Amino acid sequence: MSLPTSSLLVPSAAGPAGPFVSWSDPERAAAFDRWLGELAGPQQLQAASLRPASADASFRRYLRIDSGLGSRIIMDAPPDKENCRPFVQVAGLMAQAGLNVPQILAWDALQGFMLLSDLGGQTMMQVIDKDNAATNLPLYLKAVDALVEWQTASRPDVLPAYDTALLRRELDLFPDWYLAKYRGVAVEGRLRETLDKMFALIIERNLTWPCVYVHRDFMPRNLMIPGDAGEDRLGVLDFQDAVHGPVTYDIASLMRDAFLSWEEDFVLDVTIRYWQKARKAGLPVGDDFGEFYRGVEWMGLQRHLKVAGIFARLTLRDGKPQYLADAPRFISYIRATCARYVELKPLLRLVDEVEGITAVSGYAYGRV
Repeated sequence: MSLPTSSLLVPSAAGPAGPFVSWSDPERAAAFDRWLGELAGPQQLQAASLRPASADASFRRYLRIDSGLGSRIIMDAPPDKENCRPFVQVAGLMAQAGLNVPQILAWDALQGFMLLSDLGGQTMMQVIDKDNAATNLPLYLKAVDALVEWQTASRPDVLPAYDTALLRRELDLFPDWYLAKYRGVAVEGRLRETLDKMFALIIERNLTWPCVYVHRDFMPRNLMIPGDAGEDRLGVLDFQDAVHGPVTYDIASLMRDAFLSWEEDFVLDVTIRYWQKARKAGLPVGDDFGEFYRGVEWMGLQRHLKVAGIFARLTLRDGKPQYLADAPRFISYIRATCARYVELKPLLRLVDEVEGITAVSGYAYGRV
């Protein structure tokens, strides 16, 4: 997720490119210069070419630098705020599974600096034709291929479990941040009871599905168009939060995107093709596509409630308001799924009242 870098510029001793890279902490800037200086020779790095590549919704950011062997990516992840070890672990698992992921060329674990191979500068999101879904099918099928490879490599007890406790913590982001702090709704009384019942049902339904490796943010913004002419696979990024959880999760993430919506016929087309490939690969997606698709919808609902809360938190706590511009997309996803299943109608009524979509009797949701 690309974000603007800090406005505070601290000149870097690495070379003329220093002023193009901003630092909020002069000591960290100096530590970075020392680290980069030590690598420059062995890695053939051209310090003067250092420039921002992207940042994301966490405290990590990425820089790009040229070398005698092609461009490289540098991860800047302050160790007091970010733990790079999951990134290293999952990168290894994905590489073993045959996925196109960054190669770790150097890593200073104590300071949180990492040198990576560069998968290119163009995301799948940047090349998608938003006005003509069918033209994007080849790209989505490449994404499906990567997903099936990743899931086929799954083993238990390697990654953290996507269990009841974690699913519930994620769901609680919706009342804690979206409802209470963003919408100003008092989460108490009947509203609290409704949420608790709905959340318990959502978790129960989702955990009926067998578990595989879950990327957890498998979507076009995190898939890269190959920069190497000899590479046909999409690159995969932002995988450090991977877990072992329901097989329905990543395909829901891919087709019910945080930043892009498709008509259901295209969603169904790609999801069916995924299901067919997954079945052929021996993945536990079941023999009934209708049942699987319902599972994907329920899993997507959990994700959308979580992300609505995360986007509210990014705005209110972290000063990143651009994410909430997509809040209507999530509310639309949530409402569409809730409207389709009678068991979820109480959640639909709740969301409609909070959003002012319809006047619902029987609830009195107080404002804080």
